[in-house]
Amino acid sequence: MKFLKPLIKGKLIKRYKRFFADIKIGKEIVTAHCPNTGSMKGLLDEGNEVFISKNDDPKRKLKYTIEIIKVKKKQLNIINISLKFYITDIVSNNFFIWWNCTFSFVPRHNFL
Repeated sequence: MKFLKPLIKGKLIKRYKRFFADIKIGKEIVTAHCPNTGSMKGLLDEGNEVFISKNDDPKRKLKYTIEIIKVKKKQLNIINISLKFYITDIVSNNFFIWWNCTFSFVPRHNFL
């Protein structure tokens, strides 16, 4: 999976007010937009790896957006809903999934 800009790797500190999350990047703590307003139970443990994108648009209130959360050092969870729709569209338009077959999406690692 390719992103327009490289994703920034950080550690989740906490999520609050459904739309905000504090992320530790090196020694710096930034506030990122959380595009998924659902409960995300099990994904929001302190210390989980997160991959965020940076947007320099001066009209935005927050410069960062959470794209992916990595749980238990192995499971990638796409948080950005528009990204999920994009992946679903690619799969439904470019692949034939045969009945009674198992399909799993494994993202390319060029963004890690």
